[in-house]
Amino acid sequence: MKKYKHIFFDLDHTLWDFNKNASEALTEIYILFDLPSEGIESLELFLTAYRNRNEVMWEQYRYGRIDKATLRDKRFEFALLDLGIENVLLSKSLSAEYTKRAPRKTALFPHAKEVLEKLSVSHKLHILTNGFKETQFIKLNSSGLDTYFTHILISEELGYKKPEIEIFNLALNMAGTHKEESVMIGDNLQVDILGAKNAGIDQVYFNPEGLKHRETITFEIGSLQELLQIFL
Repeated sequence: MKKYKHIFFDLDHTLWDFNKNASEALTEIYILFDLPSEGIESLELFLTAYRNRNEVMWEQYRYGRIDKATLRDKRFEFALLDLGIENVLLSKSLSAEYTKRAPRKTALFPHAKEVLEKLSVSHKLHILTNGFKETQFIKLNSSGLDTYFTHILISEELGYKKPEIEIFNLALNMAGTHKEESVMIGDNLQVDILGAKNAGIDQVYFNPEGLKHRETITFEIGSLQELLQIFL
């Protein structure tokens, strides 16, 4: 097997359990702001409306169709509108509280720290994420992940976003490595995996839900623990 020296990890949905942490924060603000009194009949309706809008707007942000401020400021406003509620002041309050709470949640995917601990002995580990600078550092610090990584590379600071080839090339340069000795691990087939593939970098598709696809990729795993079989 090819000898990899540098391993690049995505953060959200790969190590840091975004869905679990976001749901916990959203549940707290649903209660804090007494959203049933605003006409939102159930927590599930609120969670679904937010997730749908957040996913669409992150896709728009990733491809440069909206900016950071629009994503941050409008996702709750649009989610409320989807629920028939027009209240800009409330949406701004929800956004501020969510941004404060969510990054400090600490749920990780099973075996995350165990795997990082073992891999860090023999490999240089790096984060390569499309998230925002201030929130990604809070996530890493709060969850105790920051100590495992040599470089924390964030799209907002690099000026490019995955799946752009430029961000992968820049990440290699900043880590002082080459394509042949590097690998990218992520959950998003288009953004992490095909982005890395197009940049000539081997990939590990983290696919715990077993989503079907027809892409030819280097490795595919359902659990982070399987990384130890690949790299050790």
